[in-house]
Amino acid sequence: MLMPLALMLLPLGLGLLSGCATRSVDVKPLQANPADFASWGCPRIDDELDRVQQRATDVAYAVDARIGNNILALGLGVTVFWPALLALRPDGPEATELAQLKGRYEALRLAARGQACPPADPTLSAERAAALPVALGERLVYEERRDTQRSPVFTTLRVEALRRDGVDLMPAPAEPPDPAVPVGAAASGDGRIEHDLYGNVVHGPSGSLVWPRLLKGDLALGALVSGNVRVVGDPLLRARLRGQVMAVGPQMLAGRRFDAMVVELFGDAQQSDLTTRLEGVMVVDRHSGVLLSLDLKSAVPAFSLQRRLLRIDPPLPAAAPRQGSLPAPNSPDTGGRHDAKRR
Repeated sequence: MLMPLALMLLPLGLGLLSGCATRSVDVKPLQANPADFASWGCPRIDDELDRVQQRATDVAYAVDARIGNNILALGLGVTVFWPALLALRPDGPEATELAQLKGRYEALRLAARGQACPPADPTLSAERAAALPVALGERLVYEERRDTQRSPVFTTLRVEALRRDGVDLMPAPAEPPDPAVPVGAAASGDGRIEHDLYGNVVHGPSGSLVWPRLLKGDLALGALVSGNVRVVGDPLLRARLRGQVMAVGPQMLAGRRFDAMVVELFGDAQQSDLTTRLEGVMVVDRHSGVLLSLDLKSAVPAFSLQRRLLRIDPPLPAAAPRQGSLPAPNSPDTGGRHDAKRR
């Protein structure tokens, strides 16, 4: 769980205090009034707590990247361990923003306690899920190429879970078969993929690419991004990327309307002692974090990849109800209203 990990990291964070100009204890919360949230319902308070903690994490990573503190494991998902975060000891505008966020966080917690709010449900609310361009159980079919001289590989990923802080995808069969798939093309993917609602892939199967902190929330046209990309299971394969948001706006793809963000990327890929150029373009949906396309080019084969979303298939009908399986597509728990609205 989060707390034991955070407690282990705290001595490291405290050990950095002597080398910084501003003491972490000086970053005090700027108090907010819990009465400001007295009229809010528990779901709204939960959503605002998510936003506050995610923004605090974004600030912490920005500080970490600038001053080189390697204490990035401040939390899990949208949960933040505030003592470790403040141990980054930012100053200036970032210190002020962290103080404001901390004060708002504490006021929200007091408001939640005053209303006897239960712990936040880790799954996305029905209202928020209905606003996403994908629904639980749907299957995302991607075309993937590692080598332009070879036939493409087609990967089908089932939307396994819609969480407050991200989406879980699992490999699934593509049924009915797509007649456009050439003979010899194989289905790939043998493990779970997790991405957050910004488009960062935080978990993937062995050999896949992940970029846990490349993208942030509320990225607008011209915004700059930076972060690491690595190959799961191989610590010697890693890359450092920078980029800029080149376009944002609605895009129709696979029969759905997405709020697309186009990010141009460039940087260096490293394989053991070899470093080479890496560049490309990534397109993600700003509401769900779903990857729409990725085109990376590098002399390191592990970082050379083309992937694009071809279509979205409906959920497969269940053969028989089983405990722990997804409800039927038209049931309220799967976003049946969401599907009905699309029709």
